Amino acid sequence: MDEVTLYGASYSVYVRIARATLGEKGVPFRLVEVDIFGDAEAKARHLARHPFGRIPAFRHGALELYETSAICRYVDEAFAGPPLQPSTAAARARMAQAISILDNYAYRTLVWDIYVERVARPAEGGVADEARIAAALPLARTTLAALDRLAPDAAWLAGADLTLADLHAAPMIAYFLEASEGRMLGDWPRLASWWRAISARPAVAATLGSIPEDRQ
Repeated sequence: MDEVTLYGASYSVYVRIARATLGEKGVPFRLVEVDIFGDAEAKARHLARHPFGRIPAFRHGALELYETSAICRYVDEAFAGPPLQPSTAAARARMAQAISILDNYAYRTLVWDIYVERVARPAEGGVADEARIAAALPLARTTLAALDRLAPDAAWLAGADLTLADLHAAPMIAYFLEASEGRMLGDWPRLASWWRAISARPAVAATLGSIPEDRQ
């Protein structure tokens, strides 16, 4: 099999999503650490892989990809292993809806506005922006409630089976739970149960941990 290479920082939410997807599919891969906050030369090299300078980027043989959703869908469809996308149009739409919610509302709110301010900034010797945290809480609650309502009678976010939506959510929720505000997850017992299940999966557990203090 052609070598699979993932380019990005191990602490990155979106790199972790790709890593967990590769892990769930049982695909061996090489992670090449890329410091997008590093020197100009390193940034210039990475722009050849990703014209917007983001992470992750991906290579499988001659195929090069960027954008996490594209990478994960390719991995699911190109490799053997349990399917991570539903078989019905309705369930696939629910999965896509969950991923869109996570990208558009959860990532900035749960990770940057809450986790970074409450946990990472003080760890660097800074002071949390309490106003920013307070302003983020209503959207955090709306976002968690929306995720909880997607498939209220199912174990996973988009239905009865694990999908890419669950792997997309896991690192965002993981960072959020490191903040004291993460206790609010308990207001949605289904989501709390989902977190216990997803965080126990070896492919996800292997990606968990904190953002280094010098990489905010």
